Amino acid sequence: MIIWIIGHFLAICIGLSLGLIGGGGSILAVPILVYVMGLGAKTAIAMSLGIVGTVSLIGAIPHWLHGNVNGQVAVIFVPTAMLGAYIGAKMAGFPFITETTQLICFALVMVLASLIMIRQGRQRLKNQNLLTEKESFKDNNQNNRLFILLEGLGVGILTGFVGVGGGFAIIPALVLLGGLPMKKAIGTSLIIITFNSMTGFLGYLSQVKLDWTLMISFTLAASLGTLTGAYLTRFIEAKNLQKGFGYFVLAVGIFVLIRH
Repeated sequence: MIIWIIGHFLAICIGLSLGLIGGGGSILAVPILVYVMGLGAKTAIAMSLGIVGTVSLIGAIPHWLHGNVNGQVAVIFVPTAMLGAYIGAKMAGFPFITETTQLICFALVMVLASLIMIRQGRQRLKNQNLLTEKESFKDNNQNNRLFILLEGLGVGILTGFVGVGGGFAIIPALVLLGGLPMKKAIGTSLIIITFNSMTGFLGYLSQVKLDWTLMISFTLAASLGTLTGAYLTRFIEAKNLQKGFGYFVLAVGIFVLIRH
């Protein structure tokens, strides 16, 4: 019972992360499901994709209502991200891909993501935030679209294979290539993570047996967190949180590597 309570409290933290900084949910979800709730790696990855996909959709609603979602950029990013997520999920089903292999890859992605978040927390792409959304996306429009498509594919493969939603990579792409201000990048990333994660989840359905009760309860707890996080973005800047969260992710990534 204590483990159940701790796990669901941490699920609320998953939602807070998604609501406040537009990413980090899957990076937290997989270790919680494996090391707190005792699930196998493949099952944890599959369930985390379903949980984070649903929670991201719920978290995107208040961002959408406040005008913090750019549909034009999302439409460019989503199709290749979905394709990549499905490919990544199917890659995980190869006979030579063990749970240990997936967790090591996951931990390496965590370390990379943490370094990106720490760096962004320091710089927060100051020069890009000085541009208006229209001006930045208009400049080198064709090149921007190509890079967004390629990044969508790469992030999607990571999502499907190791179960990360990819917010840590999506948000910089939306700011740098899509020219979105930070709050719109966060809201738009939640839409992208929704499609990304749910496609990866569908790719795992034939590979694992899911604990639907745990998945639903985790989703409800995380949804509470993400709605709270989305509300708090009115008062808290993501740049004030991302650096500290990056160091936390780095510590968890190192822990997973040491365990395996």
